[in-house]
Amino acid sequence: MDRINAMRAFVTVVSEGAFTRAADRLETSPQLVSKYVSQLEQHLGVRLLNRTTRKIHLTEAGTSYHQRAQQVLNDIDEMESQIGDLQTRAQGLLRISAPVSFAIRHMAPLLSEFQKAHPGVGIDLQLNDRKVDVVEEGFDVVLRIGHLKSSSLIAKRIAPVRIVMCASPAYLKQNGTPQHPEDLQGHRYLRYSYIELDSSQSLHRWLQNNGQNNSSGMTSNNGDVLVESAISGAGIALQPTFISGPAIKEGKLQVILQEYELEPMGLYAVYAHRQLLASKVRSFIDFIDGYFGDPPYWD
Repeated sequence: MDRINAMRAFVTVVSEGAFTRAADRLETSPQLVSKYVSQLEQHLGVRLLNRTTRKIHLTEAGTSYHQRAQQVLNDIDEMESQIGDLQTRAQGLLRISAPVSFAIRHMAPLLSEFQKAHPGVGIDLQLNDRKVDVVEEGFDVVLRIGHLKSSSLIAKRIAPVRIVMCASPAYLKQNGTPQHPEDLQGHRYLRYSYIELDSSQSLHRWLQNNGQNNSSGMTSNNGDVLVESAISGAGIALQPTFISGPAIKEGKLQVILQEYELEPMGLYAVYAHRQLLASKVRSFIDFIDGYFGDPPYWD
C-alpha cells in the first residue's frame, strides 16, 4: 500500500465530501480512491468513515486521524517546496476563501496582478461569508473581516474596514435624520446577519438592544442586497465602505451618526501556523500586504 497516496485520498474525500469529487480533484477514478481508503482502514485496523449513499461521516478515529494526516501531508508538501525552484519560485494551486461581497468587488484585479507576477500559481477562490475552518476545509489562506480573537492560526492585518450607518437622502427626508443613536428608534434597520460588533459605544449598545429585534426592518446575509435596499429607501443600513462607498460618493446614500461611528474592523489574511510556509502562500501574503492601501482606496 502506498501510504502517502492513501492518506492523501482519505484527506481529499473528507474535504470534498464525496468519493467522486475527491477522484476528480486527484485526477483518478472513484474506485481507486475507495480502494486507497479501504486499504488505509485495514492497515490501521479501524473504520475512518461511515458511508451512506449520499454522505460520508467521520468516525471518532477518523476525526483524530484526519487532523494528523492533514498536517503530515502539509509537512511533506512544504518540505518538497524547499527543493530546487520551489524555494524561490511560487507554484502550485493556492486555495483561498474570501467574503462574497468583498471578493466580487475587490479581488479580481488583485488576483490577476498576482498571477502575472507568479504565473506558476493557480487560484481556487471560494466565496463564503461564514467562518470557514482553514485547516479542516483545506484552504491555504482565508480572508476574514472583523475583530479577530486569539487562536493558533496566524492572522495578518491587510487593511482597515470602516463601518458606516447610511440611508438614502429620500428616506431621511421622509423619516428624519437621526442625530443620536436613541433617535434610531422607530426607523427601519437593514441588518447584516454575520456582523460581529465589538465596541462599547452607544451606537453599538443600541444595535445590540434594538437592532437585533427590529421586526420592521430586514435581515440578510449579503451586504450588497442591504446597500441596494438602502439606496431604494428601505431603511438604514450599517455596512462597510468597501460596499457602500461608491453609493456614498455618488450621493445615493448619506452617512449618518458619524460622531458615533464604530471602531473600524480589519481585513485579515489568516493561514495555518507552519514553521515552513509554502512559497505560494508566502508570496500571496507578501503581495496582498499593503495592496489596498491604508486608508484603502475605497475610502
